[in-house]
Amino acid sequence: MTYSSVPGLLVAHRGAELRLTFDRAERRNAVNDVVLDAIIEHLAAAGTDESVRVIRIDANGPDFCAGSDLIANTARSERKPRVGTTQRRLPNKANRLIPLMLETQVPIVSVVQGWAAGLGFHIALASDFCLAATDARFWEPFMARGLSPDSGAAWLLPRLIGMVRTRRLLMLGQEISGAQAAAWEIIHEAYAATDLDHAADELVGRLATGPTVALGLTKWLLQSGHGLDLDRHLHNEAMALELATRSDDFKAALAAFREKRDAEFHGR
Repeated sequence: MTYSSVPGLLVAHRGAELRLTFDRAERRNAVNDVVLDAIIEHLAAAGTDESVRVIRIDANGPDFCAGSDLIANTARSERKPRVGTTQRRLPNKANRLIPLMLETQVPIVSVVQGWAAGLGFHIALASDFCLAATDARFWEPFMARGLSPDSGAAWLLPRLIGMVRTRRLLMLGQEISGAQAAAWEIIHEAYAATDLDHAADELVGRLATGPTVALGLTKWLLQSGHGLDLDRHLHNEAMALELATRSDDFKAALAAFREKRDAEFHGR
């Protein structure tokens, strides 16, 4: 697989890690169509690339992502767009990205500093793990813009923090810090800004050297379990166990257990 950078998104594939770095600091890393299309393309490719065992999403500059670049995305033509443009556009843009992040069987880690607003917030929510600086700022800007939420906000948030706190974020536009997001269990953990990269490196490294098949199947079970009755979920668990026990990583773990040593996983 070849993973290429585009204007506004730096892409690096080193070893087991695929790193996607927002690089539009002058726009607070707001996402335009070029960046969004590239992220979707790379995530889809990584989902079937056996060399990728973890995906890291971070940013250059003081902010993580200020959401969609409304100015760039509405300036494509001087003509007034046809009625229904938003409805036709979203399924191929942000509304494709969030399900892809949830469904790909590769662990995703987001590393947030500064502002994570709108789509930037939702990218953090859809990641398997989000680490943030304690002074990072999470914000849903929709009411301030006279808009209803997009990119899965009203689906993701209630499942993480319940309806009461979701209303505070979506309907009242309450801003919260990285420390508060961790306390609300929206994100995995918050760290002092000076410790954030080190903590992210450790977590990414742990996932990159973990039992990749079992990690992917666990992610699938957690996501697919929403809306399933227990019998169907247990059926899925049985299938996942069947697949996991056929993996080389399971055999390596079993041998390590017998020999009373730590297992070494190769993602197979």
